[in-house]
Amino acid sequence: MAKKEEERSAFQGFIRLAKTLPQTAAEAVKGKYACWKASQLLIKEQRSFGWRETAAYSIRDQLDKLLSDRNRIRDIAFGKEEAAAPLSPEDRDIVQQIRESVLQANRSNITRTEAYYDCYREFPELHWSFLAHMVSRNAGWNMTDLKGGLLSDVVSGQLQEDMYQMLERSNALIFLDAYPQLLLYIHSRKLGRSLFHLLPEFRVSAFMRPFWERFWIERDSALLAVGLIINEQNYIEGRVIQNSYFQKNILQSPVFALHSRFQMNQVIFPMLVQPDASKADEDPGENEADSGENDQACPEGCRGMVGLILEHFSNLEERIEFGKALYAILFGYKDVLAGVEAFAAETVHLGSREEYWPKLFTRDKKAALNSPLESTELLKSEWLPEGKRLYSPALSEVWHDMPYEPITQYDWFKSKKAIDQVTRPKRPIFIEMTHAHRYAIHKTALTHDADRAVTETSEDRD
Repeated sequence: MAKKEEERSAFQGFIRLAKTLPQTAAEAVKGKYACWKASQLLIKEQRSFGWRETAAYSIRDQLDKLLSDRNRIRDIAFGKEEAAAPLSPEDRDIVQQIRESVLQANRSNITRTEAYYDCYREFPELHWSFLAHMVSRNAGWNMTDLKGGLLSDVVSGQLQEDMYQMLERSNALIFLDAYPQLLLYIHSRKLGRSLFHLLPEFRVSAFMRPFWERFWIERDSALLAVGLIINEQNYIEGRVIQNSYFQKNILQSPVFALHSRFQMNQVIFPMLVQPDASKADEDPGENEADSGENDQACPEGCRGMVGLILEHFSNLEERIEFGKALYAILFGYKDVLAGVEAFAAETVHLGSREEYWPKLFTRDKKAALNSPLESTELLKSEWLPEGKRLYSPALSEVWHDMPYEPITQYDWFKSKKAIDQVTRPKRPIFIEMTHAHRYAIHKTALTHDADRAVTETSEDRD
């Protein structure tokens, strides 16, 4: 009798879960329309990011000439192509200082994210540094998701470890390559002379030197950002993405495939201000209905968010274009940049999604929602009451700093494909992500609830 009751309870759980699907679909359609309306408001005031095609042409020409010397690229030891004369005592001291600073700041996602922001705050012309800061915040949130209230039940313990290792390694390696470049610029500014002849000391690809040398003279922020986006994605392509272990255990796993198919690979930029509503010729009542309890949108946290969905993480060209599009969103629209800068200035990065949605997430595990039907709870209202919020821990509470194996030293710049990617970033139009992001969370909750229902049914049968 008891067994029949358990089976009936499990079956009822499946029925309750199925009943949420029509409402989930309706929310998706409603969210797309709301995204379109909000995006129209955000993109009204464009911001010039100073792209100069003549400078881009010059860079492409320099890179083409560099590649034409095949023997020089192939036969000379990587990292020493330009090191002809011995370093001066002052240059040796600078190299040592930078190495120590990189080692200190590369301890964790938290320290890297802060270091990027410090660079941008001191030298705002370093656009890429702010983009890297915001993308690194996303990496931290993705890391803690693995131990959070939704994914921790769905993803096995070993897969959690593997996915964290891949995220951490990507985050750390990009920092290891890019941060010395940023510090060389900062030291150059302070000394009043170019130090980019020291790039080979940090095993930076030959691809980057023309960008930095031009930036030193003309401050082409967008051109430098594009160069760094291309460089960093190629840097991790061979060292992380094509790593046989990560390919087999993560990138080709059903969980990762499901994540991509459900469009949950998102990068979001929360904002702390919204454009003046008077700019939009619309009825406030209609706006509230479209947004769904919009009077409470992102309370005590962000005031909306922008971003994009990455369809195919494993595709190098797509990641590069994705990075360029993120740059165009961040620095191509006035209201977006102001809002994201305000969020970064006011919000300490700890790795918890509570930072931008405190009425949906909590760092307090004891006060978090623990329900087999979390997707149903998410459909009841836009936000969740205290005691029923989703668990999103701080990074330091669930992951520890980890060492990584020695890095293979080689220059990825071997073909002309990267040269063709030195092009002007294009501003996306549909950029508002509030509803799309919440819908992705809801889809994750549906996966969580289905997994819980299957698990409970299996346990009942045993």
